[in-house]
Formats: sequence, structure tokens, C-alpha cells
Amino acid sequence: MRRRGDLHFGFSLLFWRELGWLRRRPLLLVMTTLIPLAVMAVLTLLFNQGLATRLPIGVLDLDRSDLSRSIVRAVDATPDTRVGAAVADMAEGRRLILSGHIHGLLYLRKDLERDVQAGRQPEVVFFYNAQTLTSGNLVLRGINAALPTVSSGIRLSLRTTRGMPAEEARASLQPVPVQLSALFNPTLDYTFFLLAALLPSVLQIVVTTTAAYSVGLDVETPHRLHILRRLGGGLLPAIAGKLLPYTVLFLLVLGIADAVLFGVFGLPLRGSRLILVAGAVLFIVACQLIGGLLALLLKPMASAVSIATLVTAPAFGFMGISFPRFGMNLFSQWWGALLPGTWFLTLRIDQTVRGTPLDLSLKPLVILGFFVLVPALLLLLRLEALRRGSKAPAPRKTEAAA
Repeated sequence: MRRRGDLHFGFSLLFWRELGWLRRRPLLLVMTTLIPLAVMAVLTLLFNQGLATRLPIGVLDLDRSDLSRSIVRAVDATPDTRVGAAVADMAEGRRLILSGHIHGLLYLRKDLERDVQAGRQPEVVFFYNAQTLTSGNLVLRGINAALPTVSSGIRLSLRTTRGMPAEEARASLQPVPVQLSALFNPTLDYTFFLLAALLPSVLQIVVTTTAAYSVGLDVETPHRLHILRRLGGGLLPAIAGKLLPYTVLFLLVLGIADAVLFGVFGLPLRGSRLILVAGAVLFIVACQLIGGLLALLLKPMASAVSIATLVTAPAFGFMGISFPRFGMNLFSQWWGALLPGTWFLTLRIDQTVRGTPLDLSLKPLVILGFFVLVPALLLLLRLEALRRGSKAPAPRKTEAAA
């Protein structure tokens, strides 16, 4: 029979009890395993190409000259764009953009070739939807890559026609050549950043709310809290035994997702595998401690789950995935800094695509350690307060007056 205060036995008892709860509560099991994996599968299907290419645009060619056809061929030859429609007027082009059939409209005005040969600078106008940032910027990049090439060829032809030597004409087109080198992600693959960053932001929400829900089930009322303390031989081993099964499950989910990223998509690992694993463990434990602390502080359990969701749901916007954190206002920067997922994301990017040196990689790892240490101390203080409250003598009942 278990002796009172046997921490090892109490920890094991709560561990296996929580596994039994997972079997009896299919919704909890789905939330901890199937939902993160399903989100990962959906995102994998969305970003399996890695980079959006050959986006369709429309062309309104009013000149119909050799020069305008050269521009259209150059635009169609870029990897970012393709000519998907030849429109008759601006109204048709606007309708196609609004319907989503094309992502931009290239307008080539009349007498374009005549003005170029006369030495004038006619305009080539490109309309695109700036609300869709990704597709809009991609088609704009394709246009900006194609038109300077055509323009340089025209200027070279005009200067050689006027008698300038070919080598001198080429040198005059770009007297100071610029060499562009894309660092860390030379293929501009969205998988290496978006797909690798979306799962931690989803896991942060799921882990925190699951911990708040699991702990909240046992501490929602004093009666349940008393049973939890008796089963675990104390509140501390009881809480640890409850959280450990979920720690293992979430690490398994993260491991499966990383196996897909590294094995299927070829995500590079240019840093330390040990630091990456240590950061993953600290990230999961930190989110669990935050959720468990909310469950101990807020009652009923639904309030703890709601606050956990409210705090972690904006993670995607404040972690610096879609918008750099240094460009955010002070409120957004502080919100992102107070989320463990922000520092885990920094650590993942540093150890995968950047190959950050060890001395620079320790900063996010140390901050994740603080995210484990501070909630753990607060949780211990709260458990101690609950223990002292349970030992306080009950007030004596006064007899009714005769």
C-alpha cells in the first residue's frame, strides 16, 4: 500500500491516470494529436510548391508593334508571371482582376514603338492588386525583371546604331554593376519560413489551452483538488504527473512535423541538432506551465482556457512571421516578446536556414529557459498557497440561540 508522501508513486499514479483520461476523452486526444497533425497536413498541401510561379496576368496591347510583342514575350518568359489573357479594354481587365482570373494588367499604350525610336520615354503601366501582398509582389517582381531587360536592349540598339562601339555602349548602360546575393534562402522558398513557423504558432495555442483544460478539470473545485493531492501524494507531483503525458505527445507531434520538413521538403539543418531539440523541449514545457498556472489562478476552468486562447491566438501576428517585429509598435513587440513561441521560432530559423553560431544561438535558448523557470516558480508559489489554505482550520459552527 502506498505510504503517505511517496512522491514517486504519486507521480506514476497520476501519469497513468492521465493516459486513461486520454483514452476516455476522445476530444482531448484529438485536440492534442490529430488537430496539430491535420493542420500540418493542410499547410503541407498548400505550400508543397514552395514558391508561387507563373502567375497569370492580362495584357492590353494598343500598339501591336514589334516592340510591344517583345515586351509581352519578355514578361511571359519570367518565372513569376505568364500572359494568361489578352484583353480588349480596361473594363475587361478590371473585371478579370476583381474575379481573380488574373493578378495584374499590363497596359501598352498606342504609338509606343514610335515614341521610343524618336527618343521620347513613353510609359508602360502595370495594374495589380496590392491587397494580396504575396501574389501582388510576385507579379510586380516579374514585371520589374522583364521591362529593364527590354529597355536595356533598346538603349543598346539605339547607341550602336548611332555609331557607338558595342562594348562602350554596354558599359554605358550600367557603369556600376550591382551583384545581388540572397542569403539563407536563395531559392526564395516559402516552405523554409512559413511552413516551419506556422506549426510552432499552432502548437503554442494547442499546448497552452490543453494544459489549462487538463489541470482545470482537477482543480476547478476544492473537492477535486483534495482528491488530486491525495492521489499524487502532494500537489507538485500530481501536476507534474498530469502534464508529462501531454509533453510526450506534443514532442512526438513536433517530431513528426520536423521529419516531414527535413525529409520531404529538404529543410536544411545548418546549426546544432542538440540546441534545436533542447529548444523544443523548453518550448513545450513553458507553454504547459503557462496553461497550468492559468488553471490554478482562474476558475472555472472555462475562464482559464479562454484566457489562454486570448493570449496565444495573436501569436502568428506578433511572432514576426508575416511582418518583422522591429517594424511593429511597442505593444506588439512586448506581446511577441512575452510569448515563448517567438523565441522558439527564432531558434528554429537560426539552427536551420541561417546556421547561426553557437554564441548567438544561446540567447533564445536562455530566454526559453526563463519562460520555464518563471512560470514554474509562480506555479510552486500557487501550489504552496493552496496547500496552506487546505490545512487552515475550519471555522467552528456557533450554536443557535435558544
